[in-house]
Amino acid sequence: MKNNSNPGSNNRTKERYKTILTTYLKEKSETALYRGQQFSRKLIEQQIPPEDLVSQHVQVMQELFPDMSEKLKDSFDFLLEVMVGYGFAYREHQSLKSRQRQLESEIEVAATMQQNLILGDPPTFDGLDIGVISVPAKKMNGDYYNFMNDGANLSMAIADIIGKGIPAAMSMSMIKYAMDSLSQHCIKPNLLLENLNRVVEQNVNPSMFITMFYGVYDPTKHKLFYSSAGHEPGFFYSKKEDKFHDLFAKGLVLGVSKTVSYKEFEKKVEPGDMIILLSDGVTECRTEKGFIERQEIIELIRENMHLPAQQMVDRVFYELEKLQEFELRDDFTLIVLKRV
Repeated sequence: MKNNSNPGSNNRTKERYKTILTTYLKEKSETALYRGQQFSRKLIEQQIPPEDLVSQHVQVMQELFPDMSEKLKDSFDFLLEVMVGYGFAYREHQSLKSRQRQLESEIEVAATMQQNLILGDPPTFDGLDIGVISVPAKKMNGDYYNFMNDGANLSMAIADIIGKGIPAAMSMSMIKYAMDSLSQHCIKPNLLLENLNRVVEQNVNPSMFITMFYGVYDPTKHKLFYSSAGHEPGFFYSKKEDKFHDLFAKGLVLGVSKTVSYKEFEKKVEPGDMIILLSDGVTECRTEKGFIERQEIIELIRENMHLPAQQMVDRVFYELEKLQEFELRDDFTLIVLKRV
């Protein structure tokens, strides 16, 4: 055979195949077919290409039927040429599948590391009931969220990398490390975003941008101080008014200009009020009718706001996922903070 340098081995393989084929032609039994299948598996284990097996079959047929017609011989020649092309394409396909499996394995490890590195259980904070859910649409997550309790205030961040896949996930990991450093030294939301913007502008590819909402809850004043870098507006529920308002704050996305400044806003938080933060994977859920409206999200939140915060976000996610036939089209992150 072509891929075996040992003539004796070639001859033994050929004689074995000849015996199996001759037995089948005489008996046409299931046993003979099974022996042929077992023989083919051995050839695969030895990495013998399919065109070599066809070549062997032609040689055996010529020995068994030396007076076969010229047309039959020509058909074997044609089959052999076809199998040469098939064998080459098959080996290339198998090589690609092997590389794909290796890449998928590496992505799986990276995704697990990312989840362990960034995501975690919601924090406990006196006076607040907190629920969080963050689900990637694919293996890697382009959404980011973070809480930090310094013993006095609770800071919170939610971000969305405008991009997909591994580059977005790597950028998000960089944001996590920058946030861990900056939030220890800079408590004012607008100043933190300005410092973070310089980090992003210097280190992230110009084709990628990052939106972020950053807020600080002061339990002594019961106020939320916050700034936004072009992030999807969240909601604020006023228990007194029994109304939902957009938690809107203007600001340029991170990474566009190193000289951008951000404005700080504040919101009084009364007992029963809720702060709802989200990524655009929530507001851009698609159904057969198109994108859902923000009002539909509000109604869904209202239907479930009697639940504890974690049960509430889990339920909202389930309902929105169901609307999309359980196939997320974008990373989904939803955070709810209730003052209790």
